[in-house]
Amino acid sequence: MLSGGSRALQHLSDYHHHHHTSIGLGLGFCGAKIVQLSSHFLKPSRGQLSHKLRHRMISSSGFHYRTSGETPILHNCFSQRKDDPELPADESTPVSGGIVALGKFDALHVGHRELAIQASRVGTPYLLSFVGMAEVFGWEPRAPIVAKCDRKRVLTSWDSYCGNKAPVEYEIEFASVRHLTPRQFVEKLSKELRVCGVVAGENYRFGYKASGDASELVRLCEEYGIGAYIITSVMDKKQDSEQRDSGDSKDRGQVSSTRVRQALAAGDMSYVSELLGRAHRLILQVNCTGDKQSERRISVPRSSVLNLPPGNGIYKACLVLADDEPSVPCRVVVDSSYIHVETEELLLCNSDLAQEFLSVEFG
Repeated sequence: MLSGGSRALQHLSDYHHHHHTSIGLGLGFCGAKIVQLSSHFLKPSRGQLSHKLRHRMISSSGFHYRTSGETPILHNCFSQRKDDPELPADESTPVSGGIVALGKFDALHVGHRELAIQASRVGTPYLLSFVGMAEVFGWEPRAPIVAKCDRKRVLTSWDSYCGNKAPVEYEIEFASVRHLTPRQFVEKLSKELRVCGVVAGENYRFGYKASGDASELVRLCEEYGIGAYIITSVMDKKQDSEQRDSGDSKDRGQVSSTRVRQALAAGDMSYVSELLGRAHRLILQVNCTGDKQSERRISVPRSSVLNLPPGNGIYKACLVLADDEPSVPCRVVVDSSYIHVETEELLLCNSDLAQEFLSVEFG
């Protein structure tokens, strides 16, 4: 079940009103500069969370809160369940005792990273991902933002942010949770998956037809003896109002996978890097016997691209990458049919870089 699966979606359509809605988290932007924000328990906003609820979040949801400037410490969440006949002491799952981040993880952007950071501060971090949603809803297939084979690399790169505890993805078949009420979903987390805690953004919705919100998540987690940590939304403060308008009625300016897709389509790779917290990496499946290859140019049909390329155009500040090999500057041309990679320093098809897959990063 441990996997870096693609389209790691969490709460869409029946489960979340629309598959473009995303969760805001605890990092923000200031122009082109990424600004790390200290994460706080969610303050009441727009009447969403009362003082009593905030108190429950801090002192009653499985966390000790020592001082206002310190990170909560998680109880042993199983200590209070010793006498529960439904929970045999020797029964465990891959996420037993862990802290699961709840979100839509297609892009693995800076907001998702902040979820992982908060989870790592109170336990072993996991990203809880749902798979099989496209099949359930009959969605048209679309390329993921992060190639499935590249997700582990991205999560590993978060290691230093997460106290040397890089998060691991845990997948659940969406069909198995599609019709669960909010209570049933939290019960599954507690009694079946046996997690110790959850981390979510303030805009998080869950349960059948997205009927549960962050307040209900905290309440239910308290009832089931699970720690709940809600963090404030990550806002995309880029000043381009047109790019800020995603066309999603639920988008109030949060960093989101939808915004990453829009920035990629516009070819704004600097903006993409800000949203992701890293350069976008494109994974290409290479066939060096094709008639469109030359010594310093390789052309890959779009059908052989493992994740989402930027919009049509010419991209000069790129690098060809491979494990244990120095990166090589390259130029990428994207058109409606092919991705063309050109370099002046390397015979692409004769190198170790292009035996089967080619990785290209956009500066």
